[in-house]
Amino acid sequence: MKTLKEIIRKHMAIISWILMVVVLVIIGSIEIFNEQRRARDDALQAFHQIEQTLKENEEEIEEIRQEYSRTCLHNVEMTAYMLQLYPSAVDHIEELKRIAEFMEVDEIHIFDTDGRIYAGTCPEYYDFTFDSGEQMNFFKPMLEDRSLELVQEVTPNTAEGKMMQYSAIWSKNGEFIVQVGMEPIRFTQAMAKNELSYIFSLLRIDPAVDYYAIDKESGEIVGSTDLEVVGGKLEDIGLSFDDILAEGKGFHEKVNGVDSFCVFRQIGTIYVGRIMPNHVLYQRIPGNMFFFTLGLLLIVCTLSFAMIWCMDKYVVNGIYGANEKLGRIAGGNLDEAVDIRNSVEFSALSDYINNMVRSLLNNNKKMSYVLSKTNMYIGVYEYHAEMKKVRFTEYIPRIFSLDNEKAEQLASNYHQFREFMEGIFRNPVPQEQGVYSLGGERGRYVKLEEIEEENGVFGVAIDVTEEITKRKKIEVERDMDPLTGLYNRRGLETQLAELVDEPEKLCYCAMVVADADGLKEINDTYGHEKGDIYLQKIADIIGTVGADKNIAARQGGDEFVLFLYGYEEEGELLEALRMLDFIRKHCLGYLENGLRIPLSFSFGYSLGFKELDYPKMLKEADAKMYEDKRGRKGEKAR
Repeated sequence: MKTLKEIIRKHMAIISWILMVVVLVIIGSIEIFNEQRRARDDALQAFHQIEQTLKENEEEIEEIRQEYSRTCLHNVEMTAYMLQLYPSAVDHIEELKRIAEFMEVDEIHIFDTDGRIYAGTCPEYYDFTFDSGEQMNFFKPMLEDRSLELVQEVTPNTAEGKMMQYSAIWSKNGEFIVQVGMEPIRFTQAMAKNELSYIFSLLRIDPAVDYYAIDKESGEIVGSTDLEVVGGKLEDIGLSFDDILAEGKGFHEKVNGVDSFCVFRQIGTIYVGRIMPNHVLYQRIPGNMFFFTLGLLLIVCTLSFAMIWCMDKYVVNGIYGANEKLGRIAGGNLDEAVDIRNSVEFSALSDYINNMVRSLLNNNKKMSYVLSKTNMYIGVYEYHAEMKKVRFTEYIPRIFSLDNEKAEQLASNYHQFREFMEGIFRNPVPQEQGVYSLGGERGRYVKLEEIEEENGVFGVAIDVTEEITKRKKIEVERDMDPLTGLYNRRGLETQLAELVDEPEKLCYCAMVVADADGLKEINDTYGHEKGDIYLQKIADIIGTVGADKNIAARQGGDEFVLFLYGYEEEGELLEALRMLDFIRKHCLGYLENGLRIPLSFSFGYSLGFKELDYPKMLKEADAKMYEDKRGRKGEKAR
């Protein structure tokens, strides 16, 4: 049987979904209509711009045409005048080229009275006549009427087919005809600007939109943003005149294989069309519908929440109260008591739950009692993500040195307990598996082991302070020299063995062997006690060189070993060695009050880089030390 909450939720969900579908269909239809209207408005605006641009370009072309004609005629008149003044230039191509350059024309041609080119700037045109082509035939009437001054429209020339504008005039003496040619660069540029495909490219803000110009009579595509279809037929792109004439407000059709929305308008003798693919036209609709859907969902969720809140408040508060109490108990709050007395059944249920909680508490006490019978302090703790409190046995506060206030604080909030434990996990004891330092003046150590459960952690803590302390004391006595506080031979070899396993720490390194000078004389003169002090003073000097980048040891007797490592630059390492040399030459030490003597020792060293060959480096450094000692003795004798 379903609960009342489930029944209400089911019927609310059905009604809400039906209403959402109906509203979304209506909104979707409105969105489609608005997008089509926007596309039509954009198309009409673009058509107006095209019409205005064509009109302005035609006016500009006519103005440029007239200007070129006047300039061309003026240039041929001036050229004829100059040739009249300097008739010898007619027979010299270079002179004619200079005149052409001066007049800013591209070609000069000289025709005889029969209409044949016999001179000019282009020898390749010699012997061409007015009958050589349609373009040249334009000037043939000049042979009959010498008063003519002709200016030809821009047209391809006969020889090369390039666009030129020519003008011609008879010389004053009537002996020849002068013709000049000019490349109409500005006119060509203006004509290019009047190309429909060029105008369309200026309007193509959206690269997904295409424009087409269709000849009204032939149906030929005379311009388009898609240059590949220019020259083709309307049917080639999937349209027909019936589509264009029948639909004045826009229509859907498959253009070039793509479903599109088309708007056409007649401008002069052409139809101009704007084609927009449907996936571009309607691209905003999915996003808009998404937000509309979110809004409707928000309304539905709000109504559902209000209904559920009313049902919770007036129907099932009693049951939720019981569940809340059980949740706290499951979360580790075993002090919580369930007390629901509104019916016999709930009263019995409360008693059973409370008896079960008391049984769990008794089990914790029994576990603590059993652990207390061992020779070690062992504590157990447990928590998980759903718990607000942490359960642990009575030895946990003693192991972690917690006072009552701190223990209660950690027990009441598992987040704080987790942070406390993470702080301990950040202090592992080297070479000890699962052992961590608690710090403090007495140096406490604890062994921790945690078991990850499904939603929580079960942990065991053991106080191992006494065991670790004894072990460290044995290691110190084993590896340290009691007189100087430096490593002994065994300790030195242990430390170097660790570096061999981590060669990346070596970088530039040096093995130094030092030997105290004059120890026998000091023992004989002041006694062995002062000799020990003398060795301690020298050990202090050797141990301070290189700070935390050294391993210093007393090999035995008056011999010391210093290993320097971890220097990124060889110069830094050599500077440390020079400092050692400086100290041994200038340092004095007190053996007792009023007795101060030089702390003298000889040393030698061997250098290395990212590699530690201990026997080899020690042998080399030892040999250099004896070499240094012999040199110092010889210097002292001198």
